Amino acid sequence: MASMTNLDLDILRGMKRDKMLPLQKRDQFDNLEKHTQWGIEFLERYTKFVKERSEIETNYAKQIRNLSKKYQPKKNSREEEESKYTFCRAFLTTLNELNDYAGQHEVIAENLTSQIIAELSRYLQDLKTERKSYFHDGRKAQQHIESSWKQLESCKRRFERDCKEADRAQQYFEKMDSDINVTKADVEKARQQAQVKHQMASDSKSDYSSYLQKFNQEQNEHYYTIIPNVFQKLQDMEEKRIERIGVCMKTFADVDRQVLPIVGKCLDGMTSAAGSIEPKTDSKQVVESYKSGFEPPGDVEFEDYGQAMTRTASDTSLTNSRDGKERPTGKSKGKLWPFIKNKNKLSLKLGSGPEDFSHLPPEQRRKKLQAKLDDLNKDIQKEMDQRDALTKMKDVYVKNPQMGDPASVDPRLAEIAQNIEKLQFDVQKFEGWLAEVEEKMPSKSDSHRRSGLYESQNSTAVNNNCAQDRESPDGSYTEEQNPETLVKAKANANANPASTTPEFDDEFDDEETLPTIGTCKALYPFDGHNEGTILVAEGELLYVIEEDKGDGWTRVRRNEDEEGYVPTSYVEVFLGTNAKGAMTYI
Repeated sequence: MASMTNLDLDILRGMKRDKMLPLQKRDQFDNLEKHTQWGIEFLERYTKFVKERSEIETNYAKQIRNLSKKYQPKKNSREEEESKYTFCRAFLTTLNELNDYAGQHEVIAENLTSQIIAELSRYLQDLKTERKSYFHDGRKAQQHIESSWKQLESCKRRFERDCKEADRAQQYFEKMDSDINVTKADVEKARQQAQVKHQMASDSKSDYSSYLQKFNQEQNEHYYTIIPNVFQKLQDMEEKRIERIGVCMKTFADVDRQVLPIVGKCLDGMTSAAGSIEPKTDSKQVVESYKSGFEPPGDVEFEDYGQAMTRTASDTSLTNSRDGKERPTGKSKGKLWPFIKNKNKLSLKLGSGPEDFSHLPPEQRRKKLQAKLDDLNKDIQKEMDQRDALTKMKDVYVKNPQMGDPASVDPRLAEIAQNIEKLQFDVQKFEGWLAEVEEKMPSKSDSHRRSGLYESQNSTAVNNNCAQDRESPDGSYTEEQNPETLVKAKANANANPASTTPEFDDEFDDEETLPTIGTCKALYPFDGHNEGTILVAEGELLYVIEEDKGDGWTRVRRNEDEEGYVPTSYVEVFLGTNAKGAMTYI
């Protein structure tokens, strides 16, 4: 029995060598936890880097746009005057291309945000959750094996204690048995005590042996199955993280590469703008803009010291008076035109000076007056178009009272008539000034530049009252018409503006067949009971022969015999397309 106890004690001493084995894997587990945490921090740092790069691109694009906007031409006459020059137009093109260039940097910032920052932010959240799950499983397995180890240690200590107690009980029994002075009862008691201790040691040994076998199985499963699986998952997670970083770095470069073709086009546009600059053309523009129209003064005659100083100018000199009178020689202040410094007479600042531009040289004054006449004629044309549209609408209301009150159009017609009268008065005024300038010009060959738009458009109102037209068919001017007859003609036209517009029915019935200018599709049904209208059904396809001129009606045709007006809001119009092709497409 003693030998068994000694063998058991040797076994226990051998097991002490394996006391720290479960903790060896724990050290690597901690190292992996630190490494994966560092990998997540690196990914967060890279995300921050891309975010700052995106902010830099955004701020750079904003500054470039502000720079382009700052140097864009302002809406004033000075900038409009500068737009004539090729270098100014080239600079404007450069600014526009620069604005597009800034837009490409905004595209870079947007793509970095959507393709990298947003993706990495979502991936980081998933990565943290995945890592937490894996380490939770690892810690759980580690805690379980440590708990099993502690229970094994407890069984082993109990077995060791019981073995030692059995050994002491055996020694005590042997001592009592060899002592002749001890009674037989005491020896028997010691022997029974030793037997009990040996039985307890035997039971502890059985428990320890069975739990040791169980622990070894769990330990084997822990180190060969559970922990390797956790480590494999962590390895796969780490490889995916590294792969995602590589993909993001490639995307980081591709985002820039994608906009390079457009950036190249912007730079090509700047280069083309620079190549379009024509110095000779610009210098000719300067000559044309500031050409005065004056003829050079005549020669200055020699003056003898012995005679009074007199200055004889040529007939074309600017110092000559218009009536040919001689000026006093002693106090004459006449100078050649290029050296005049009278600010009131030669204020060339754009937009300043009197209404008739008399402060400008003849050639510049003629150009300004001509431009003003062109603007006035355009305004007259707009007003006449509005008047015609309102007159047509009024005729429709007169024939179809349920569509509107004809009297509601009269105030606007009266206002337009007043505007036309005022504009016509201004046209007469500026034409008079223009005629005065052209009479004073050395050459009258460019008199055809005078506008005849007003006379041609208003010929209906003044034809019967004028002795003859102011403009001949080839564009040259004839005798001035009588202002009194023109005023009377304008008064008659303003008093009855509808008289200059053909009647609705006459225009509709007497015209030749109008060509098709497009197609339309009926959005709603229209009964077409009123005269001049046409019945249409919802979804019906028709040809457009006259578009809406501001009165809310569109003229359509179903076939060669059926045509009329429908409300513009009832149809969807497709202009500028082949009629048959458009009908098929619809």
